[in-house]
Amino acid sequence: MKKFTITSMVLFLLVLGVQAQSVGLKTNFAHWATMATPNLGIEMALNRKYTIEVGAGYNPFTFNNNKKFKHWIVQPELRYWTCESFNGHFFGIHALGAEFNVGGLDVPLGRLKDIKDYRYEGYAFGGGISYGYQWPIAKRLNLELNIGAGYAYLLYDKYKCVKCGEKQESDVKDNYFGVTKAAVSLIYFIK
Repeated sequence: MKKFTITSMVLFLLVLGVQAQSVGLKTNFAHWATMATPNLGIEMALNRKYTIEVGAGYNPFTFNNNKKFKHWIVQPELRYWTCESFNGHFFGIHALGAEFNVGGLDVPLGRLKDIKDYRYEGYAFGGGISYGYQWPIAKRLNLELNIGAGYAYLLYDKYKCVKCGEKQESDVKDNYFGVTKAAVSLIYFIK
């Protein structure tokens, strides 16, 4: 985990040193929709065809009946634009690192259906590819849609109930293939 965080920060600092044509701050409404996860991202143009984005979200909240979707996530992404940076179609390669503590939620979908009766606490690392599109909607504002798929390695402990919980399984290692990124973002350009 430390290697991933250090690598992300070094990449971010290197990009800060690049003479960027544009720098945008963004927020992802899809993160806000998942149990009110506050998030922020920054995207910088490397040149006319490439940008780098680093997005992060953090949810420290426990809801009534001890329902929780506590987590933090960092997702750096390198993007190639088919027309020009911050306008139109783009393809990306992204990484992800996360820590989570979730349980008590009624999600009747696939792998998440057990979250109602169990609590999961652990880490996720992975990456994938993505496709997206940005529309300029004002002089300093863009709207973005982005979807990505890939792989995540999960390492977690499983607890019997959401609050008290006797540990059911330790150091569970799991492989996930599927959606690894989804965004509906508003971008404000500061440069």
